[in-house]
Amino acid sequence: MTDTIRLTVAQAIVRWLLAQHIDIDGTRTRICGGGFGIFGHGNVPCLGEALYPVRDQLPLYRGQNETSMGFAAAGYAKYHLRRRFMFCTASAGPGTANLLTAAALAHANRLPMLMLCGDTFLTRLPDPVLQQLEHFGNPTLGVNDAFKAVTRFWDRITHPAQILQSLPAALATMLDPADCGPAFLGLPQDVQGWAWDYPKAFFDNRTHRIRRQMPDMVEISEAAAILKSAERPVIIAGGGVQYSGAVSELTRFAETHDIPVLETIAGRANLLDDHPLNIGPVGVTGSNSANWTAENADVIFAVGTRLQDFTTGSWTAFARNARLLTLNVGRHDAAKHLATTVVGDAKLGLNAVGDALGNHKTPADWTAKAKAERAKWNDYRAENVTPGNRPNSYAQAIGTINALMAPSDRVVAAAGGLPAEVTANWRSLKAGTVDVEFGFSCMGYEIAGGWGARIAQAEDEPDSDTVVLTGDGSYLMLNSDLYSAVLTEKKLIVLVLDNGGFAVINKLQNNTGQDSFNNLIADTPTATRQVRVDFESHAKAMGAHAETVSNAGELADAFTRAKASAHTTVIVMQVDPYDGWTSEGHAWWEIGTPEISETRSVTAAHKDVEATRTKRQRKGI
Repeated sequence: MTDTIRLTVAQAIVRWLLAQHIDIDGTRTRICGGGFGIFGHGNVPCLGEALYPVRDQLPLYRGQNETSMGFAAAGYAKYHLRRRFMFCTASAGPGTANLLTAAALAHANRLPMLMLCGDTFLTRLPDPVLQQLEHFGNPTLGVNDAFKAVTRFWDRITHPAQILQSLPAALATMLDPADCGPAFLGLPQDVQGWAWDYPKAFFDNRTHRIRRQMPDMVEISEAAAILKSAERPVIIAGGGVQYSGAVSELTRFAETHDIPVLETIAGRANLLDDHPLNIGPVGVTGSNSANWTAENADVIFAVGTRLQDFTTGSWTAFARNARLLTLNVGRHDAAKHLATTVVGDAKLGLNAVGDALGNHKTPADWTAKAKAERAKWNDYRAENVTPGNRPNSYAQAIGTINALMAPSDRVVAAAGGLPAEVTANWRSLKAGTVDVEFGFSCMGYEIAGGWGARIAQAEDEPDSDTVVLTGDGSYLMLNSDLYSAVLTEKKLIVLVLDNGGFAVINKLQNNTGQDSFNNLIADTPTATRQVRVDFESHAKAMGAHAETVSNAGELADAFTRAKASAHTTVIVMQVDPYDGWTSEGHAWWEIGTPEISETRSVTAAHKDVEATRTKRQRKGI
């Protein structure tokens, strides 16, 4: 008879997590780094009881908001290149519902995150319980069903035996390079505490490895033939290059065949800033150099990118007759726009295509032209980040701190105007040190994601810093993990760039011919009392060090002090909402504009948008 051990469902889940390890470059470590949790009646009686005895092995970070817990878990997974994850636990009802946005962020970015969330009672005897959402015609339907749309794996545990299948399946999904994403387990409040005789072997220590999918050799041959025929090829390298650990392979491939490399937002820091084949970031938030190269290329070799619209300029950044070649572990991402596909791991794929190319070189005049465009962009960027060239700007702030960063320091930014400004102006000092969350573009990710990244960074590089860049709008939306960083002594340096509201959306509003309305505080009719937030005092109230600076020179001094400090520090600087933008480097971006309007400038903007679409947009090809 099989040896068994009697455990509750919650106890069994925790014990199983403790036994799962991963091999990372020959080093064995626990795959789950711990969790983020806010307890309520839906998870504290049973899951809380199970977590307490192992609090030193699976540290549980107390969150301030469930959404930000999920963002922190995403930041942790990004730092570890999807090879480790954190779980999030929330109570039934609104606590779990607050995780929905974070789950969507993890799904869009293909990030592992395990959600262990309270659910309604399986017996239904006490229904409706506190915070239960009732569907009168379908009693099986509840809040947790909403997660089916934003997770890669979803299950509701209705019997203790189910976790024997569900937990390994959830982990397999989170570790799969192609299907990676969040996993959700709904845990009914009664089932969490039910006991069952589990096989002891289920809890044996196991070591997992990330699967590397070798591409089909026919696809390799086709890709090599296309690249050999190209006169003006270009590589667009995405975040998948880093997740595959293929930065060295990408560099070697580009150098061997002398092909210019463009970077996506997620692919920033694939190549160092000063690499001669790094032509810059491409797309809507890109550089003139990369966009010129993309526009004039005859073959686009997209490696490890899902070709989001900010990369493709809503599919206007490439010539209509350019051939699209993709290398991606995900079939869905590889097959876009009738591309010639190589489905497989980026590291193995680059090596295989490189072997098939042999000593083939790109025509030298093409690469030389791309490098010349990059030199022009370097000159523009150097001027753009120089303090005093115009009112306080994002670019000036970015240039100031970039110059003071250590190579291993990590920068985190997300929604609003900063992703574009960071992508265009940041000089990558070390591979994989830039986290610009633009996959789902969640306002409020910045501080929470930075906290999660710092938890991970402290495990491997405790002497490095995590630097968070956020606007005032995102800060006001979600800032409570400043307090979390202080409580846990996970130092952050947070730069709050205050432009008086949602300035980048105001800019979009103006660019579409509209008057400023409801974005800047000054242009909000219902804001009848105009008050500027004292971000410095607010940050101090949560235990952080904080100071306000007036210009880039003072910022440099404050940032130097923050790096020397062991404490979380917030630095506040006002920037201009109108003249503080990088004016060059943008590709076209499709937005919905009114076909008719009583405002002439609105209809004129609509005509301009449609003219660009008609002239340049690739439609499914």
